[in-house]
Amino acid sequence: MASLNVGNLGEYLREQRRTAQLSLRQLADAAGVSNPYLSQIERGLRKPSAEVLQQVAKALRISAETLYVRAGILDEREREELETRAVILADPSINERQKSVLLQIYASFRKENGFEDEPGDEEGSASVADAPLSDDGSAADTASKPSKPSH
Repeated sequence: MASLNVGNLGEYLREQRRTAQLSLRQLADAAGVSNPYLSQIERGLRKPSAEVLQQVAKALRISAETLYVRAGILDEREREELETRAVILADPSINERQKSVLLQIYASFRKENGFEDEPGDEEGSASVADAPLSDDGSAADTASKPSKPSH
């Protein structure tokens, strides 16, 4: 895990708070933390937990993952992967099977490009990327169809 970069985090939080036009007291109340504690975080004197960062992010209406990166809790690449997965899962225009297939394809491309899969990713996801898609965008059922040999 990266070391905590509390000064950078505090400056960023202060900037976000001011952009949101919130006083220190208002943000502390909204996040459910004490005013002195939030002040110490902004000044780089305290290292907040991931839970506190999540509460502050929610109060500021910003991504908690962004604060985790600023605090050194989460790597930038991990944040991007988490956000990509979250967007796919939240998309109401595709069904659950399509979401699953898309996540498997995404994981296979990451693996192909040298990034490790998350624990819990299904084995064989690379073969899903090579599977043809049906007209509705879901993976075609190739089990019942004979495959054409390539020459």
